[in-house]
Amino acid sequence: MEKKDNQNKRRDFLKKSLSLGASALIGGKLLNATEKALVKKEKIKVLTQDGKLIEVDKPECDECQPAYGKEARQGIPGRKFAMVIDLSKCANARKCVEACQHGHDLLPNQEFIQVPLMQDNEFSEPYWFPKPCYHCDNPPCVKVCPVDATFKRTDGIVLVDADSCIGCKFCVSACPYSARIFNWKDRDTYNRDDLEYSPETQVPGQVGTVTKCDFCPDRSKEGKLPYCASSCPMGAIYFGDINEDTITNGQETLRFKETISNRAGYQEKKELGTDPNVYYLPAVNKSFPYERGLENLNDEQKEQYTKGINKNS
Repeated sequence: MEKKDNQNKRRDFLKKSLSLGASALIGGKLLNATEKALVKKEKIKVLTQDGKLIEVDKPECDECQPAYGKEARQGIPGRKFAMVIDLSKCANARKCVEACQHGHDLLPNQEFIQVPLMQDNEFSEPYWFPKPCYHCDNPPCVKVCPVDATFKRTDGIVLVDADSCIGCKFCVSACPYSARIFNWKDRDTYNRDDLEYSPETQVPGQVGTVTKCDFCPDRSKEGKLPYCASSCPMGAIYFGDINEDTITNGQETLRFKETISNRAGYQEKKELGTDPNVYYLPAVNKSFPYERGLENLNDEQKEQYTKGINKNS
């Protein structure tokens, strides 16, 4: 009798053990599924057709990758990119310069976006003037390139293919905005040599070729703003699509045409017939005194700015 009771107790123990084991297995599966569901996907900000800025999951697709070769010359279908810079907000924080340099693997003395100090006349207050490439609709640089290394895409972006560039510098001379720079030595500042070169990223840089601001088309494919626009702490740089009539600095979204009309937006040296896709909002009612932009500069940079203010005539 005692032996039978022991056997029954053993069976009950095994049943309970198996039951607990199964529950733990099922619970483990449920827990894993729950954990996966709770994992936060990377979010990006995108513009809707009605001009609202919303957050969505970052897309996982091949189309989000930088384009190579002939594909890089096609442009993003249906897009016409433009940049709007609010000069009243710029305090020369130089975060736009730093983010661009890091994103494009530039050397410390290479700047795709320059920020000179400007003054319209002797009686007006000086102001900071961010200068990227203007991605002209009628770009002189494209016309003078003898090997078709620099080209304009359907989305308004002008790019340089370093694989084709022979370093003749004709485009450097032709650009009225001094937007191009020459690679005199290796650009391995951030160790990007393991990446395949794309005209959309210009990384890794190639010695003996011309390079410039590219409007970051690889980031546009992911629904991100260019490095300069996303890094500006003042929100001075807006970027968007003229076809959708929307621009954003990541903090607010505006109507492109309405903003340019109401704020007296203008294009730099439009009289040259270049028709640039960078627009400026005048430096009226400035948010910061221009002296603030000198505070965080090193001695060499301060000397450069104090030599003389650029006259905008």
